[in-house]
Amino acid sequence: MKVINFTEFRKNASSILSEVEMGETVQVLRHGKAIAEIVPVSSVARMPSWKRPGLRLEIKRGSLSQAIIDERRQYE
Repeated sequence: MKVINFTEFRKNASSILSEVEMGETVQVLRHGKAIAEIVPVSSVARMPSWKRPGLRLEIKRGSLSQAIIDERRQYE
């Protein structure tokens, strides 16, 4: 992880973001305290939500709808 101060980030934002694009993580400090961490976007986050694979719900016994009904009865 690369650590830089805010002034350096401001002066070299374009080249720093190019480094992040190549996989580098950059932590930005202001007055010696961390204020931001810039990380590359993961490939999953780049994919629109409608293209991401959905959750697959499975149950070992019976049907999923029956399992939901049974669970609701527990709380009555």
